[in-house]
Amino acid sequence: MVPVALILLSAAVFFGSTYAIYRFGFYSPNKRQNDDYAVASTPQMDARHEEIRCLIHAARDLPFESVHIRSHDGLLLTGRYYHRQDGAPLSICFHGYRGTPTRDFSGGIQIMLRQGHNVLMVEQRAHCSSQGHTITLGVKERFDCLDWIRYALDRFGSDTKIILVGISMGASTVLMASGLSLPRQVVGIAADCPYSSPEAIIRKLCGDMKLPGGIFTRLASLSAALYGHFDLKSASALDAVRLASVPILLIHGEEDHFVPCEMSREIYAANPDRIELQLFPGAGHGLSFLVYPIRYEAVIRDFYRRILPE
Repeated sequence: MVPVALILLSAAVFFGSTYAIYRFGFYSPNKRQNDDYAVASTPQMDARHEEIRCLIHAARDLPFESVHIRSHDGLLLTGRYYHRQDGAPLSICFHGYRGTPTRDFSGGIQIMLRQGHNVLMVEQRAHCSSQGHTITLGVKERFDCLDWIRYALDRFGSDTKIILVGISMGASTVLMASGLSLPRQVVGIAADCPYSSPEAIIRKLCGDMKLPGGIFTRLASLSAALYGHFDLKSASALDAVRLASVPILLIHGEEDHFVPCEMSREIYAANPDRIELQLFPGAGHGLSFLVYPIRYEAVIRDFYRRILPE
């Protein structure tokens, strides 16, 4: 007969470990994550630190309107709206994991405004001023995409052309949304350095930390269900794009050590008729714009030209 003390100890170890994983990987807010200037310190980022800070500073100086919606599951979600001109296409932007819109789109917003687009930069759930305490890696955030689209159509009219734009986790979020029933006004999706699925990126990061990926991925899935109340396996960018009905632009730096470029290659292979893949040699995670600013803007401009009517 198993001693009661051993059962209690085993239960304590299980629940303690899964809760620790939840707090480390999914729980929010983390005060530092809401700081626009809290740029990750990596050799690739450090080499361009001052350039990144200048872009963030310029983005923070742009005038915007604070906006908010109520999500499908009752959270108050906030965002920043930048008006360029009446009747213009609208780019709705989703930032990355523990990121801020001003930091993650400090370069991208200038491109979109130069294209004459209005821009709505979303503060993702559990980030910045948006409510929530759990980051779900795109699982629930993909439905937030639909909520923001409805807000935009209600506010700007049913003739508004919408492009979903994302970087890193935000890129995976908009790709996961591509498999949903998007309104006809969504004419395209641009995704920079997405991961193929939440499970895949967790397994990869476990490998980086020299942890057994299979075991920790299962523990992460359990922690997501127990404390975050979501199913880590219920959404995947790779699966969603197979159902996509709109053109998709994928961008990825080939020296991305955080989200491997191979993940974008896999996503592209899932639906090459709908997806355009643009790779940037030598660029790290989210740094393609900084390494190749002229080419990056040309790729975005050409994609917009193809998906938007004259």
